[in-house]
Amino acid sequence: MYYSYESKSRLKTVDELFEQLVNGNRASLATTITLIESTRDNHKHHADNLLSKALSHLKKLQESGKSTFRIGLTGAPGAGKSSLIEKFGKKLTSEGHKVAVLAIDPSSVKTGGSLLGDRTRMITLSHDPNAYIRPSPTAGTLGGVARKTNEAIILCEAAGYDIILVETVGIGQSEVAVGDMVDMFVLVIPPASGDELQGIKKGIVEMVDLVLVNKADGDLLPAARRIQSEYTSALKLLSRQSDIWHPKVHSVSSLLDEGFENEKVIEQIKKHEQYVEEELMTPNMAANS
Repeated sequence: MYYSYESKSRLKTVDELFEQLVNGNRASLATTITLIESTRDNHKHHADNLLSKALSHLKKLQESGKSTFRIGLTGAPGAGKSSLIEKFGKKLTSEGHKVAVLAIDPSSVKTGGSLLGDRTRMITLSHDPNAYIRPSPTAGTLGGVARKTNEAIILCEAAGYDIILVETVGIGQSEVAVGDMVDMFVLVIPPASGDELQGIKKGIVEMVDLVLVNKADGDLLPAARRIQSEYTSALKLLSRQSDIWHPKVHSVSSLLDEGFENEKVIEQIKKHEQYVEEELMTPNMAANS
């Protein structure tokens, strides 16, 4: 039994909290994520218990045919990831999806604190009843993600969110850890980023499944189209992780709400989700043949 941030009137057992979690209670989801992120020794046992229950619950959901899809988004500061996620998230919820956003904020080297400002940049999405936004500090963890990001993803899925968006801190080519946690890895770049093809040499770009050139509007539109062409050409020269899936490069505008129509971003997401499902089925088919 441990203290719940939901109610100061009483303590809650792990079973009570978990029941509220799987029923989609957002306050309980926030409490459980806070619990797993806690570094207090007396919280670890409760956190492990909750995660065990969540994993068992997800296994039952998968056996019943329900699935989730994880998307990681990375890119340098100023690329407009948060604005893009808000537009993208609203598009997904309008199609009937439940969307959870795990926004990773950098921590101060001196104090260990974090601004946790992503929610203030997604005001519209944060008020959507079918969306949940959770900012978390890196707390010194490398790779662009927080220490307990993977566990937070599991809890969001257990709470009924079928699409999980993980936004990294945006510090550069070291942000590859999120690639191991998600089904699809998206790179967001601005139309003017200095040496635009620097990222092609190694690291993130070799891992991406989709590249989005954001801020493709106004005076930046010609530059966005140029960079889209350069990245498209450069991706063809890189070694591919798959002979089936070929990463695409699209230009989008969070300001004008352009580029989110089906033939672009959403359609690429759906195609990649189908590709992942087929890849997961292949070993089972081979084993049964």
